[in-house]
Amino acid sequence: MTLALAGLRVEHRTTPLGVDVRPRFSWELRATARGCAQRAYRLVLRTAQGAPVWDTGEVADGRSAEIEYAGPPLASLTRYRWHVEVLTTHGRAEPAFSWFVTGLLDAEAWAGAQWIGRAERRPPAPLLRHEFTLDERPGEAYVALAAGGYADLRLNGLPVSGEVLAPGFTDYTRRVQYSVHEVTGLLRRGRNALALELGRGFFGVTGASTWDWHTAPWHGEPRALVLLTARPAAPGGGGATTVVSSGAWRLADGPTRHDDVYGGESHDAGHRRDGHALPGYDDAGWRPADVLAAPAGRLENRRQEPVRVTESLEPDQVTEPAPGVRVFRFPRVVAGWVRVSATGRAGEVVTLRYGERLTPEGRPHCADEKGHYAGRFQTDTFTLAGTGEPEDWEPRFSYKGFQYVEVTGPAAATVRPTARVVHTDLPRTGGFVASDPRLTRLHEITVATVLNNLHHIPTDTPMYEKNGWTGDGMLGAELFLANFGPGMHEFLAKWVTDIADTRREGGAPEVIAPHGGWHLDWSPAPTWHSAYVLIPWWLYRTTGDVRQLRRHFAGMAEYVRFELARSPGGLADSTLGDWVAPETDPGGGNPPEDRRVAATAYLYAMLRTCRLAAGVLGEATAAAEFAGKAAAVRAAFRAAFLDPATGAVRGAGEAGFRQTHHVLALAFGLLDAGEERRRAAALLAGDVRARGGRLNTGALGTKYLLPVLTCHGYADLALKVATQPEFPGWGRWLAEGATTLWEHWSPRSRSRGHYFLGTVDDWLFRQVAGLSVGVPDADTLLVRPALTALLGHARAFAQIPRGRAAVAWHREAGGTLHLEVTVPPGARAEVCLPGADPERATESGRPLAEAEAVTVRAGAPRWAGDAGGAGEAGEAGGAGGLWVTVPGGTYAFAVPAAPAPAPGRRRARDRPGGAAG
Repeated sequence: MTLALAGLRVEHRTTPLGVDVRPRFSWELRATARGCAQRAYRLVLRTAQGAPVWDTGEVADGRSAEIEYAGPPLASLTRYRWHVEVLTTHGRAEPAFSWFVTGLLDAEAWAGAQWIGRAERRPPAPLLRHEFTLDERPGEAYVALAAGGYADLRLNGLPVSGEVLAPGFTDYTRRVQYSVHEVTGLLRRGRNALALELGRGFFGVTGASTWDWHTAPWHGEPRALVLLTARPAAPGGGGATTVVSSGAWRLADGPTRHDDVYGGESHDAGHRRDGHALPGYDDAGWRPADVLAAPAGRLENRRQEPVRVTESLEPDQVTEPAPGVRVFRFPRVVAGWVRVSATGRAGEVVTLRYGERLTPEGRPHCADEKGHYAGRFQTDTFTLAGTGEPEDWEPRFSYKGFQYVEVTGPAAATVRPTARVVHTDLPRTGGFVASDPRLTRLHEITVATVLNNLHHIPTDTPMYEKNGWTGDGMLGAELFLANFGPGMHEFLAKWVTDIADTRREGGAPEVIAPHGGWHLDWSPAPTWHSAYVLIPWWLYRTTGDVRQLRRHFAGMAEYVRFELARSPGGLADSTLGDWVAPETDPGGGNPPEDRRVAATAYLYAMLRTCRLAAGVLGEATAAAEFAGKAAAVRAAFRAAFLDPATGAVRGAGEAGFRQTHHVLALAFGLLDAGEERRRAAALLAGDVRARGGRLNTGALGTKYLLPVLTCHGYADLALKVATQPEFPGWGRWLAEGATTLWEHWSPRSRSRGHYFLGTVDDWLFRQVAGLSVGVPDADTLLVRPALTALLGHARAFAQIPRGRAAVAWHREAGGTLHLEVTVPPGARAEVCLPGADPERATESGRPLAEAEAVTVRAGAPRWAGDAGGAGEAGEAGGAGGLWVTVPGGTYAFAVPAAPAPAPGRRRARDRPGGAAG
């Protein structure tokens, strides 16, 4: 029997550097025996030299995640080693070892480091450098870097990390992120040199835009804060050497002559200062660095994974739509930039223009159609030094969304571009495959689109806006967590704090986070603001992270009370409704419907979520308060929008049927169980059929449309919608050759890099493959494949705190369904065997009654409906089949095909509201 420990993490990350909160420890138990579970653990923390710091002793506890440190205060910029020992139901596992490095735990730890840069406002990106001496090579050395804007830090000519667009983007008046890097191997005995190049990022935007980043309250010239600590290799080898940023550093203009996160960059190779990052460089012509004011925000470690260049792509097509114009196409739409190599005379300029699609003339479409920005847009220029040899360059301080790059200039014919794919570097921990290649393709382009929009925050497009729209992130959060696991937890936890930072005086969050003071008022918008309430709850359910709930609950509750107070009679309103429904303008907009329906549905969802969160936190009074308020809003919704005679959900002044109204009412539990829900689902299915199997939903309705149809007995219709080859639908995109998701259903969609219509991925995981995680908690899986009668096979896997969970099913030619379920040790799964006869179904060849560790349930878990929509009160509709419970292990179920129905009878899945598969 295999018995081992793996997946050791601190604060949801493997061997993190810069931990500046009370650390929490997690690990996974790997065991082949069914039902193996942890009984007790012992966690021991030591210094890197082996000195004891904290020992829990053996704790009789089955938890293996979120174990919070309870020892003495830790030291800043110090490596700590830890190991965990586990006693299981099947014996002891071998101890497993890991480590982490602390961050700067108080202001004094920065040792007097000063913020430096260039005070006067001029376009060239500043270069800064400083030399220092070490008497010996250190045994351990770390550098901490904070910045207003972006900072490229090098030590002895080499990057201190592989990060780009670093350290991170926040509201700099509230918090400023720093990163920590180990640099032991980069230091040498004798002279050493630190060198910085600073980019503006969102801190010092110069170009005017609709979003008002150029007038943000933190706006200023880019600046950085640096601390390097080097400790001797042997005890008694002398004290630590500390190097900090100060006015003693030297300053000069660099070759980056212009940088803007939207406009692009200009680089002049004739201004390069070769060797400036190396010791011994002659900087006599440089001047002292300017000491600048610190941003107002609190210094915090960058908890999210860094942004990196993750891939390089070569062009797959080159065209020449006009003389002297070369257009390179890359295999897919990406976020990032191109690295170029060119040969030419001194002063010749290579111009690069980026776009996600082509104009009718065959050139990249990189126009700002809506007039959001002043000046250039998605354009880089590279001025050659004229060395006679190929000259290389790639940007550092801006990124673009593109599939096409146009190259012009006298040296254009010599240019060889390579696309550099740039995004937050998250390990992929989830996946999906199905027998219908269209579904597999949808999953893959959804993941690609999400990655294109991860740059310290979840953005709406990498090309046009780069904004953290709260509604977009809320809609995508669950699929983010399914695909990217622990790393995405930290990413979203950081962003929820950004959302909290946008609130002022107890009111609602802003619709984008971070927020730079955008002058347009989008309030009220509870549909978008719900991100502040729902995401912390989803983080808790998928990871068990109570800290996020505790940190934000007071603000969540305050905001929801505020929203209710401005909702007359319990009916909310919103400026942002079911955005980009098919009949809206391809540039975006609300459909012609009563936005109060969606707004009130989301208000109800937030009230209900606050009740659940209060229960977890032991806030009984608050739980009772929100339960009462949720009931009142539910009653108001029903009285205003539900037609008891027909079962239809309608808003005021609407001319036709609105799919999203019914989807949200069903998904959020606003309709009563039984006949009321069945009628509403039948009306929804009828409208979809009347449209020829087409959806009529925007961003809000699309997330829940397919799950609601499937869970109410219309799986075949959901599959038809998912693969619909005509407008509107994902199949239309695939037919158009889409490599990523679009902002609108229309082929005239502005953006080709927008994930909020990619929530089909929720359905692919939960209903097609049948794998739901975090329902109702982080240690429970719900396995309920619902399309086994319609597809040949499907499989999915995802990471939960206990380890890797997986589901795979296929149907034999004779009709037998085979379902394999992998449950991590310590977790459990509730499994629905579609159409199973308990007398004929087997597990590993044995009858269910004799199968090891398999318990046959009397019925579906009461919370099973939650995986089909958002409602904690939802039904397990469409879940016809036999339910079993299994603990950790791998299980192979076989369900023989049911006998043919007797004449005159219809199968359950052929009846409205019946089981689907």
